[in-house]
Amino acid sequence: MEEKSMTALVSAFARAYHVENDIIKIFDDSIARLLLRDQEYFQISRSMAEGIGFFNPKFMGSGEEALRWIVDNQLSPTPLARAVFAEKALQAAVSIGATQYIILGAGYDTFAYRQPIWARDIQIFEVDLPATAEDKRIRLEERKIDLPENVHFIHADFAKELWHQELIKCADFQENKISFCSLLGVVYYLSKQAFEKFITTLSLVIPDGSSLVFDYPVERSYSDIDDEPWNKQIMLAESAKEKMLASYSYKEMEKILSKHGFLIYEHLTPVEMTEQYFKKYNQGNPSHPIKAFEQVNYCLAVRK
Repeated sequence: MEEKSMTALVSAFARAYHVENDIIKIFDDSIARLLLRDQEYFQISRSMAEGIGFFNPKFMGSGEEALRWIVDNQLSPTPLARAVFAEKALQAAVSIGATQYIILGAGYDTFAYRQPIWARDIQIFEVDLPATAEDKRIRLEERKIDLPENVHFIHADFAKELWHQELIKCADFQENKISFCSLLGVVYYLSKQAFEKFITTLSLVIPDGSSLVFDYPVERSYSDIDDEPWNKQIMLAESAKEKMLASYSYKEMEKILSKHGFLIYEHLTPVEMTEQYFKKYNQGNPSHPIKAFEQVNYCLAVRK
């Protein structure tokens, strides 16, 4: 039986913790905490803090300090970085004509429930596996968060070739309208074959001028084979039964995208991501800085 995504829940926890505990915001997600039930939030907090021996065997400090270390070093870097990168790109795309936002692997993304004024006239499609989508809908109802009229839930499995059919069936989706698509935290869990099939299908349902933003794992070299935080991240995903299946070099990713009509418009390495989005936070929090994972790149590609 399909289960809701635990990695998606932990990502929501990371965003919620950041908003509740940090004055300087990297990404201000005001809704994430509402999607987590109180007992669930504290359960994740407790289990993470108790797991400090796994994440950092040499750590010495209180439970709250342990939780802070884990959030800053393991949980927050990628969810915060990719969210701010994606939503800045979305705003730019809407300003030049995009009228549809397709959130692929929506998980517990909250953009639709804190829409800025500039997004009110676009159609938003949250696409995900049925179990996660239904769990999210229940959480929204529990918190009495209304579903905006421009938001649509679409059930789909990206590992399947015909995942797009449910999107096309939606009466409010128009294949000839310029779309902005996000695929955050998903590429890790697709085989290379499945990812290329996904890109092939996506290229058939969105027109030229549309764009796709996503994060992806970088192919490792011998010099970084012992990157401890990333190794822990892989193990954490596997413990949630969500195994990472592939990684890519920049040239390999560029080749896959160009083969299906996408050109890379913006590409950020971990160093660039940390400089652009974490610098102000790190200057204000020198005792617990955040840096992007060394094994994750961020990409914005445009269909030409």
